[in-house]
Amino acid sequence: MAVAALLALGVWWLAAERRWQSALYCIEQPGTLWNGLVPLPNGLQPECPASRSYRQEVRQGESRVEQYRLPGWQPKALLDPLRQAGYRPLTDDPIAPGNYAAFLDRQGRMLHYLATLEGQTTLITLSGRP
Repeated sequence: MAVAALLALGVWWLAAERRWQSALYCIEQPGTLWNGLVPLPNGLQPECPASRSYRQEVRQGESRVEQYRLPGWQPKALLDPLRQAGYRPLTDDPIAPGNYAAFLDRQGRMLHYLATLEGQTTLITLSGRP
């Protein structure tokens, strides 16, 4: 019985550790936007920052980050789904050509939205507190 329990614990630990080693470590609920807030709109490719510091912050529960790539320049592609989920835009800032930022709020929970043109694609980064 103890061996089976230790084996089960080892399998659980290995599964949990695999998430943190994966390229998509920041996506807790695949197929959804912002950890299950709404279904992920079609045409978006999830990504996570390669930075070790981001990976550590997400792992420790200090921050949450999700990234999505889509073709062309579509800086506001995720604003409507976030609005429908209750987020209210506080800012709307075209920073410079190829860069757009916004802060959104939902019941006191701030979300930073950043879109960057990278070649022929838009990379949208959502970040905030878990």
